[in-house]
Amino acid sequence: MTASRFPAALRRGLVRPGCLVTLLLLAACAQPGADARANGSANAGPGVATVSAPSSFAGADASRASPPTSAQATALDKSASPAAPPSATGTAIFAGGCFWCMEPPYDALPGVISTQSGYIGGTVANPTYAQVSAGRTGHAEALKVTYDPAKVGYPELLEVFWRNIDPLAVDRQFCDVGDQYRSAIFPVNDEQRRLAEASKKSLQADPRFHQQTIATRIEPTARFYPAEDTHQDYYRKNPVRYRYYRYSCGRDRRLEEIWGEAG
Repeated sequence: MTASRFPAALRRGLVRPGCLVTLLLLAACAQPGADARANGSANAGPGVATVSAPSSFAGADASRASPPTSAQATALDKSASPAAPPSATGTAIFAGGCFWCMEPPYDALPGVISTQSGYIGGTVANPTYAQVSAGRTGHAEALKVTYDPAKVGYPELLEVFWRNIDPLAVDRQFCDVGDQYRSAIFPVNDEQRRLAEASKKSLQADPRFHQQTIATRIEPTARFYPAEDTHQDYYRKNPVRYRYYRYSCGRDRRLEEIWGEAG
């Protein structure tokens, strides 16, 4: 809602000089500085309150003005201080097949501020869902996670990622087939890349993946394109359709086979 605007009130000062003031004004004609200062006061503008000095100080130098009190100085100092910067946030990007299914586990994680479905890793600018799902762009469906590093760390985000994908599947996830549904991690900085590589190496050493290759890629940093509004928070907007799709795709059955529990 846009706040209404009201014009500022216009204030006018009226001077009605008496005989004595007239004589003083005649005497002040020989003091150009006093006339200039008087004009400056009259031109202070609307909304600015001014107080005329007694006639005996009409020619006083501005340097003799009283200094601000300690309380005024403190108020001025505070008004000049810059506003405190907002708390820092982090960004993480993961591709885990259908982005509808990657939103819920991150939305439920304490410390996650928001999630956004989108596309990344391809060659087409501003791709559409139709283009990506057809496999003609090189992009993967992905999720951008905005989080508070003071409440949740990147290693924990990685753990949630692994537990919600099939890391052995090549260019597919569950019932969705094609490199647009590949599992991948897109680090946004060197520290995230280091942690992602260490996490993948640790997963590869897990006995449950003995003699199997972790297919999840760690890809170069790339531009993330938000998906259409229809695909944002799909599981909330269309809960029945979402649950039907997830069940039909066999996602939870496969996750239980791999991890012993659904994501």
